[in-house]
Amino acid sequence: MPDPRRLIPPTDVLLARPELVAAAGRLGRAVVKQAVVAAQVRARRGDIGPDEIAAVAIDALPEHATSLRPVVNATGVIIHTNLGRAPLSAAARDALTLAAGATDVEFSLATGERARRGRGALAALAAAVPDAQAVHIVNNNAAALLLCALVLSQGREIIVSRGELVEIGDGFRIPDLLVSGGARLREVGTTNRCTRRDYAEAIGPQTGFILKVHPSNFVISGFTAAVGVAELATLGPPTVVDIGSGLLAPHPLLPQEPDATTVLRQGADLVTASGDKLLGGPQAGLLLGRADLVEQLRRYPAARALRVDKLTLAALEATLSGPPPPVRTALEEPGDDLRVRAERLAAALRGAGVEAEAVASIAVVGGGAAPGVQLPSAAVSLPVSLAAALRSGRPPVVGRVENARCLLDLRTVPASQDELVTAAVIAANGGHR
Repeated sequence: MPDPRRLIPPTDVLLARPELVAAAGRLGRAVVKQAVVAAQVRARRGDIGPDEIAAVAIDALPEHATSLRPVVNATGVIIHTNLGRAPLSAAARDALTLAAGATDVEFSLATGERARRGRGALAALAAAVPDAQAVHIVNNNAAALLLCALVLSQGREIIVSRGELVEIGDGFRIPDLLVSGGARLREVGTTNRCTRRDYAEAIGPQTGFILKVHPSNFVISGFTAAVGVAELATLGPPTVVDIGSGLLAPHPLLPQEPDATTVLRQGADLVTASGDKLLGGPQAGLLLGRADLVEQLRRYPAARALRVDKLTLAALEATLSGPPPPVRTALEEPGDDLRVRAERLAAALRGAGVEAEAVASIAVVGGGAAPGVQLPSAAVSLPVSLAAALRSGRPPVVGRVENARCLLDLRTVPASQDELVTAAVIAANGGHR
């Protein structure tokens, strides 16, 4: 018998097959060639036949040209930082596709000349917060704070309460950020108590601005005192308020969460916020406030290094002017509706032989927003052994493990994905019987 390895088609012959040519057009020739070569190696070892190489290579190809994989967020954390924070609305996703090609992002079709960059997004942000005299957009909230330090306090002092020296995810600390911008911190008060007098006594010729930071990922309770924005605004220096979460107006479910509109009305000179948290848009840093200060920030040389691209501008504009984003929908979905969905899914899963039941659950906002707020929810409770299988499925379904059970919290799962989740659980259970 002839050596079957001699029957293995050459790489170029395999790459010329129509299905692999189509895959190369979608994923790139190098990726497809790597999969073909790996399949040829398996054929030389005798693991597969020569006639199976093309099929095996195709099966090994990724679905997309990026290594990022879309997942179903069933954790009950609405703004899950590790899962990309706010999921974008259909309108924002459509805007991303539109902006992917050549656009008039910085060009006037009427005059044929250069135009204000991102004017549509800026206009939408200004319309969403009419109390702001001017607005500007940078690439995240940290960049917004850094720009304030660079422009208003480089070589000078920023007065900030000790109880507001916040550390957020991955060891990132706001004090370190501000100092990196050339400012000096003038800490006032104590960890749990700070008064108007503490701020007033710290003001001097070297004061650049007063900073108030919302402690968005923790709560201090007990013997505490803090100074509100309205009082700080009477002290003289500019007052910069980092509200963090990107809430632009008050929300009845989040009464303790600061919003840009209220803070500006209380006298803040500048407000900084995130675009990918409660606003429900793409990652961006929002700057709102006094026209003269915003213009100083916008014209500062380093602002160029912090600017956002056309994709962010398009998605942000669509989020601001379009329908409610998924974050808002998840936040406001009635608990009774979630319970009905959980019972329906659990019944369907039991009918397919899965040990499942509908249970009450507690969801949270997440993303360093609304700490301490608990949202009544409903979940499908599954054997804990399914957690890993669900994460490795197509698509991956990410739940949470609680009391030795795998919970799929439906507050963070759009109703449109219920059938998808049902199919994923049945598939995962099929491999764990």
